[in-house]
Amino acid sequence: MDGNAADETTKPPRRMLRDAAPLALFAAIPQLGELVKLRPRADEEGLAFLARLRASTTPEEAVTFTAFAALPSVATGWGYECLRLMADHLHPQERPMMEWIALWLAQPTTRQRHEIMREALWAPTRSPSVLLALAVGWSTGGPAPNDPERAPAHKTPVALNSAVLSCLARADLSRRSFYLARFLDMAEALFRAY
Repeated sequence: MDGNAADETTKPPRRMLRDAAPLALFAAIPQLGELVKLRPRADEEGLAFLARLRASTTPEEAVTFTAFAALPSVATGWGYECLRLMADHLHPQERPMMEWIALWLAQPTTRQRHEIMREALWAPTRSPSVLLALAVGWSTGGPAPNDPERAPAHKTPVALNSAVLSCLARADLSRRSFYLARFLDMAEALFRAY
């Protein structure tokens, strides 16, 4: 098997979250502080901070925090499940991209990730599925065969956050809180697993 077709993971990751506590995560990735206004307390753990964000006047910030706190490969899987939950709100032309992402999540290879990234970069619109595809492209290595540099730490979570929140915005206002609650229930499961 050539290097481009190699599996990107040999087994599922044991860890779900980045090692940093919330306060350290804000310091390590400044873009998080630009998107989330509420700040973690000095001794606050991720699950407790997520609960405070969820109970705040801007619970959408809990989505943003999850996108940054989870490891990129785990975060993209969570984002996929969020979009899949809202499949009725995705346009028919988004379904092939979602299928590609599902295949990559089931058995991630470098070649698939590069193909997903190429399609996302050339997509005519930045739909939720295309934004999720960009997150996949930046998640586990260089975004292209000729670019071995890993993406900056904020690229995957910013794209993922945009994917999930733009899909949420497609729902009727009366249903958004339902979908957001489901997204955050899944996020809490990630934090509890850690």
